[in-house]
Amino acid sequence: MKSDNQLTQSILLTGATGLIGSHLVPALDDHSLLVYLGRSAHAHRPSAFVPTDLSTDWDTAILPPKIDNIVYLAQSDYFRDFPDKAKDIFAVNTSSVLKLLEYARQAGAQRFIYASSGGVYGPSNTALNEESHLALRDNLGFYLSTKLCSEALLENYAAYMQIIILRFFFVYGPGQRKDMLIPRLIQRVHQELPLLLQGEDGLSLNPIYVVDAVSAIKQALQLTGNHKINIGGPDVLNLRQLGVEIANQLGKKPFFKFENQEASHLIADITRMKELLGAPITSFSKGLSNMNMAKNAGPFNGP
Repeated sequence: MKSDNQLTQSILLTGATGLIGSHLVPALDDHSLLVYLGRSAHAHRPSAFVPTDLSTDWDTAILPPKIDNIVYLAQSDYFRDFPDKAKDIFAVNTSSVLKLLEYARQAGAQRFIYASSGGVYGPSNTALNEESHLALRDNLGFYLSTKLCSEALLENYAAYMQIIILRFFFVYGPGQRKDMLIPRLIQRVHQELPLLLQGEDGLSLNPIYVVDAVSAIKQALQLTGNHKINIGGPDVLNLRQLGVEIANQLGKKPFFKFENQEASHLIADITRMKELLGAPITSFSKGLSNMNMAKNAGPFNGP
């Protein structure tokens, strides 16, 4: 039985048509008062759509006067295209975050949930926890710099609302863009192209299936207090193991090419996630089997 507060909570969402958002919208309770911003409507709840291009100088006057929760999942489609699309990346990843923080303060929001990236830590030989040092580095990259900048902005608003920063580590699942990590690996294995490994096994990571990521966000909507939480999957795997599992499910033989250099790793310590949001339950093998492998194995002209 849900409380009256849960029954009447309102949610403003950005990034509703991205991987996480497209699964989150139908997973939100029908009684949630949902408004979502973007350039296209979600088929599940088109009536909740407010057309908005976050890369422009848009006006928060289009938004409801009151809101309980903001879930910020949006990221620029051009996150790899620096410097040509630097303004677009900054507008979506940072400027619009500040705009919605100010709106949230004035609209009486209780909670602002922001989707950051585990990449802000940088590579490490050990699992990264939320207290791991974040150092500005010249090799962080523009996209991750905008994420880190937004995290700093969010912390300044912790006196006005509950700030929850979720650092996602390699989310994957059905409907994901073909140029993201797991679909790219699927394509290469399907096309019998070698996977490039640093050292013998390549980088290690713990990717999280999108349904588990959605579950974490839904639990975060009930959190009190200010938090930074890593969002990763249950299985720590290296790139060789990922390739072998993909090949097994595709009925293919994996091929590897080796670089003579030490592998970098990006592994989330998910202790805090388990304590506050619940443990991820989908193994990489199971998550992979839920994806449309044939679709993800289609043509892609990337490296």
